[in-house]
Amino acid sequence: MLKIFTFWRSLASFRVRIGLNLKGLPSEQEFVSLVAGGHHRPEYTCINPQAVLPSLIDGEGTTPLVQSLAILEYLDETHPEPAFLPQDPRGRCRVRALAHIAAGDTHSLIVPRVRGYLAKHFGADEEIQAEWCRHWFAEGLKAIEAHLAQEKETGKFCHGDTPTLADISMVSAAVGYQLFKGTLEAYPTLAGIYGRCMEIEAFAIAHPLKQPGAPQAA
Repeated sequence: MLKIFTFWRSLASFRVRIGLNLKGLPSEQEFVSLVAGGHHRPEYTCINPQAVLPSLIDGEGTTPLVQSLAILEYLDETHPEPAFLPQDPRGRCRVRALAHIAAGDTHSLIVPRVRGYLAKHFGADEEIQAEWCRHWFAEGLKAIEAHLAQEKETGKFCHGDTPTLADISMVSAAVGYQLFKGTLEAYPTLAGIYGRCMEIEAFAIAHPLKQPGAPQAA
């Protein structure tokens, strides 16, 4: 049985939950509160020294797997159907690039340790932190929208007509933006794909606000 260390508010955990659901892989979930600082406690840092979520354990005594995109590619290699990456090298490159815009270039700028640094060293209150997050989410979504709108490889989903690693990552950024009170009207191609993704149960049930401990209203 797979075991995932997760938390409702963790967008990286959201990505891995989607991946597990798409692959039809049941998992035991252990919740590590980012609010209560559970990710900094020794019982978790011995699993993930970076003190971030998620971590995935695949078998007793195995080294924990970390970093959401790396975990998703591991799941794709060990459980090939449905595929998260196209078969052709250029297609794989495009999907990975879109995923990295969302999960790397964008998400890494809004995580708790960044917001905490802004608060501690620059006096950024919650309102300023929220505006910081909206700005960087918007920048990432704008870039993804441009790719999706102008590139012929875009189909019903980010790349072709089935969800890929790009869709998993884009959805996490779109949801994150909405959690910070952003809207998707400025990104019509992306918004359409987002809507199709959220019609799929594997995406819908993984949504942060549907997880234990999440607030009842956004």
